[in-house]
Amino acid sequence: MKKTFLLSLLAATVWPLAAQQRSDLIVELLKGDRPAIAIPDFRGSGDAQKHMAVFNDTLYNEIQGSGVFKVVSRSLLPRLNPQVPQDFKPAGRGSGDGYWMTDWSSPPVSANYLAFGYTGIQNNQLVLFGWLYNVQQTLASAQVIGKLYFGDVNDDGARKVAREFAADILKLMGMPGLAGTKIFFVSSRTGEKQIWMMDYDGSGQRQFAQYRDLCTMPSVSPDGSRIAFTTFTPNGPQILVHSTETGRRLPFLNPAASMNATLSFSPDGSKVIFASKVGGFAQLHLANPDGSGLQRLSNSRAIEVEPKINPKTGADVVLVSGRSGPPQIYKMSLDGADVTRLTPGEGQASNPSWHPDGKHIAFSWTRGYEPGNWNVFIMDVTTMDFVQLTHGRGRNENPSWAPDGRHIVFASNRNGTMQIYTMLADGTEVRQLTSAGRNEMPVWSR
Repeated sequence: MKKTFLLSLLAATVWPLAAQQRSDLIVELLKGDRPAIAIPDFRGSGDAQKHMAVFNDTLYNEIQGSGVFKVVSRSLLPRLNPQVPQDFKPAGRGSGDGYWMTDWSSPPVSANYLAFGYTGIQNNQLVLFGWLYNVQQTLASAQVIGKLYFGDVNDDGARKVAREFAADILKLMGMPGLAGTKIFFVSSRTGEKQIWMMDYDGSGQRQFAQYRDLCTMPSVSPDGSRIAFTTFTPNGPQILVHSTETGRRLPFLNPAASMNATLSFSPDGSKVIFASKVGGFAQLHLANPDGSGLQRLSNSRAIEVEPKINPKTGADVVLVSGRSGPPQIYKMSLDGADVTRLTPGEGQASNPSWHPDGKHIAFSWTRGYEPGNWNVFIMDVTTMDFVQLTHGRGRNENPSWAPDGRHIVFASNRNGTMQIYTMLADGTEVRQLTSAGRNEMPVWSR
């Protein structure tokens, strides 16, 4: 088998139709209206000021990119801003200079919240004094957060305290934030395609595992403790499983077949499902985490790959199948019954990824575009209503949901080479995370 077999199974064709738009799906995922927050630039005392540009950019980007708040434009902010609570004037309607609560709660700012504070250096540490005020309240009851944060006296320390402050702000809104999450992906920057990893914001990019053979199609267990990927050995594609904590390879029994690939974990980690060519076409098989106890689930005369077990229920699976012609997204129960086609048969569809709620998926689709182009869509698997998130900018594929259910990581060649990007579930706040080499097939992990 050629190494390119799996990579070309889902090559694009197209049907010239416009995509259906359902904004109610976006509202459901992003939870409606967002409160407004003002984030004026923080200042630092002494040598701390050297690192404030990094701090301010990080804090602003963390909050803006979260999709939880509407960040008030800096052009609308008052001329001055408080650094400590004592800077606020206790009463009056305000003069617009920034020292009255109404300067922030009234037009043109019209904020619900204000983040403010300053940094300094104490005992060779960078210290952030951070406050969050609900400016719609009275001054006496406005404080929501008042906390110290500590980091090294350098740009990395400034990023650290900014991220921790942002994470605390997001937690107050019921959102866990993305700090600590990882993105695994495939990169060719060192020559052969290998598995790499990075932090949620693109920092800390590093190779996870190194093999002589091509490695691709990573998948991470729901608890983030294990990663599975496919390596192209002389005997054909085979599955490898590693611990994400130690990097150590874990036992996995590949059945005797010319292809084993696209493994997915059950929510409790007790089962895995993957595609295998145990005679004939690639079909789906269920097994124990080490590959033992193999059980065939599908039995069609068509290629069936990319199974993903519902992370909420563990009872149903989405997959890619060619049983009706061009590859489409299907859903079935974990025992192989109740097979339903989710996409209507137009173009080609692939790369399904479950939302953490177990009710929605993201996927890539060629519906309505010229040959070679894929775009990212989301769908309610019950109603089959869908929304298009990317629009006609090259190939946009392999979407994967963040643990917060509000962000998606995906691969795109919109700027010439395939790179990793993130965006909100409404298609906004697109950010490029990689630039070195060719990078693809991202998966977001806890």
